[in-house]
Amino acid sequence: MSVDTHIEHPIDAYGTPLIDAQNLVPGARILIKDETRYASGSHKEPAARQVVAQAIAEGRRRIVIATCGNYGRAMAMACGAVGMPCTVVLPTGWSDGGAFMRSAGADVHLIDGSYEDAVDESRRLATFDGAIDGNVDGPYVEAVFTGHGTVAHALHAELDEPPAALWIPVGNGTTVIAVHKALGQLGWDVPLHGVGSAGNNPLVTSWPGPYRMLDPDGVTTTDHNQPLVNWHALQGPEALDAIRASGGAVHAATDDELLTARHLLAEYGAQPTAAGSVALAGLLAHARSTALAGTHVVLLSGR
Repeated sequence: MSVDTHIEHPIDAYGTPLIDAQNLVPGARILIKDETRYASGSHKEPAARQVVAQAIAEGRRRIVIATCGNYGRAMAMACGAVGMPCTVVLPTGWSDGGAFMRSAGADVHLIDGSYEDAVDESRRLATFDGAIDGNVDGPYVEAVFTGHGTVAHALHAELDEPPAALWIPVGNGTTVIAVHKALGQLGWDVPLHGVGSAGNNPLVTSWPGPYRMLDPDGVTTTDHNQPLVNWHALQGPEALDAIRASGGAVHAATDDELLTARHLLAEYGAQPTAAGSVALAGLLAHARSTALAGTHVVLLSGR
C-alpha cells in the first residue's frame, strides 16, 4: 500500500501531532492523534500534571498511584519535574518492571497480583501522613478529568468542525468520560467509540448492556494487551453512560488486530505499543463490516 507519511498538522500547543492517515480507510478521512509524543510516551501525561498541580496547591508531600504502565510513567515524570515524591504500585511483570518510572525518580512497589490489587495497595500507602491518593477515581478525579480533556480542546483548536467520530482506548474508562465532558463544554456533539481488549475488559464485555465486572480469573494478560486488561474498570458504569449519551459504541480488538494496527501506524510515522494502537484496531475492524464516511479521529495512548 502506498502511504503518504506527511504530518499535515505539526506538533501543536498541546504537545502532540495530528497525522492525516491518507488512504487508510476508503471513503473516510482518518486522523491519528498521536498522544504517545508526550515525554513520558503516555496520553495520561496531562492528567498527571493536573494531579501534581493540585497536590502542590494543597501542600501534599507525596502522590501515590497504581498503574499498568502508562499512568505510572506519566506521574513519575510529572512529579520528577517539580520534585514531588511519587510512589507507583505496579503488578510484577507488567510494563518494563518499573524501570522507566524509577529513572524518572519514582519509588516503585511491585506486587504479585492484578492491577486491581495494585490499586488496593496504593490506597493503603496513600493513608500515610502527607500522601494523597492520585488514582484516576481518587479525591483528585476532577483534576484527572481536566487533564484527559486536554485532547478535546486540542482537536477543537485544530479542526474546523466536529469529527464524525472519535475512537478512544478503554481501560478504566477515564479518558472516555473526560473527553465527553470536555466536548460538552465546547458544544461539540461527537460519537465516542471505546475500544478495549477482546474478552478482557468489562466495558467491552458489558456493552451494550449494563456494566458487569468480570471474573478476576477470567481475564488473560499478554505482552500485547497488558495495559488494557481489567476485571473491574474503576469508572466503567460512568464510561458506558458517556458512550451511550454520545451516540457511540464499544468495540473489541484481539491481539492480532492490535499488532496489525501497530504495523500500519509505523507507515505513518507513529510508534505506539500494540496496546497503544487499540483505537485504530477497533476502527479497522468496524470498517470491515460498516462503510465509514467523514472524519474519524483515533487516539494513540502509549509507546
